[in-house]
Amino acid sequence: MQAVINAITEGVVNGIGSGEQSPMPIDCRRLFHGRGHCYHNLAHINVDWYHPVILITLYQEVESALWQQLIEGIRPIKGLVDCLLCQRRFLPGAPIECVWGDKPEQAVAHEQGMQFLLSFSDKQNVGLFLDMSPGRQWLRERAKHKRVLNLFAYTCSLSVAAVCGGAHSVVNVDMSRAALTVGRDNHRLNGHQSVLKRDVQFMPYNIFRSWKAIINKGPFDIIVVDPPSRQKGSFVAEKDYAKVIRRLTALMPAGGDVLLCLNAPELSEGFLRDCVDQQCATAQWVSRLTNRQDFPEKDPQRNVKMLHYRIPAQC
Repeated sequence: MQAVINAITEGVVNGIGSGEQSPMPIDCRRLFHGRGHCYHNLAHINVDWYHPVILITLYQEVESALWQQLIEGIRPIKGLVDCLLCQRRFLPGAPIECVWGDKPEQAVAHEQGMQFLLSFSDKQNVGLFLDMSPGRQWLRERAKHKRVLNLFAYTCSLSVAAVCGGAHSVVNVDMSRAALTVGRDNHRLNGHQSVLKRDVQFMPYNIFRSWKAIINKGPFDIIVVDPPSRQKGSFVAEKDYAKVIRRLTALMPAGGDVLLCLNAPELSEGFLRDCVDQQCATAQWVSRLTNRQDFPEKDPQRNVKMLHYRIPAQC
């Protein structure tokens, strides 16, 4: 448990120190990544910092004595953060409770000048996946004047990155209307009101029942595919990812760049590359994006996979 205490206290103290010297807000980050199996007996603990809120996520119960050791150990940084929250993912509904401070209804995460709304209500996910920040950076760097398709858009953080990068247009597709509503709010939070009227679209559709409608919104220059690894009734990576990949050439007949993402520790990079070889043989491998340093993994194959492919123009 001392490794968790050290990671939290040192991360916050160092982060606050740099924040005081810079007018920029403090970027969100993972303070402790136990799920990477780099720490003995701590694979059930993650800690994220969305300044000024710290969120501890537990995937199994922690013994009372160890929990008290953790809380007492990080007490010295209590004056540097507004609130300490704990989410117990192993309980039904993944409830979030407040350990100290006042639990905010909403908060804002900062990342490289962008802002994203967070919700600490009793939902499994708070609204932003930190480990996808390399994907957001990748898209932001390539989006200028491009037509972007964001499949499984969730709260549209990738769409925000694309618009910040000067995208010509973005189409966001996700079956959750509520998530897309947060996506609209994320764009407004980043000052994108003008493009919302004409250049950013939201399609609350089941992707597998809506290919014709999605294709009609194209053609696209960049496609990002970032599905859940397993979502009952909508997507199971082992059988459904191939169905997405086989549509790529129809979505971008003039060719373009594709970022295929998969956060499934049980599935390797090889699984995704085999899907591409079988379903879109003309796709050209470019690279795998480098994962964040604050998400260390004992086995790198368990980390989120973000694979860059280039699709040639169809003759």
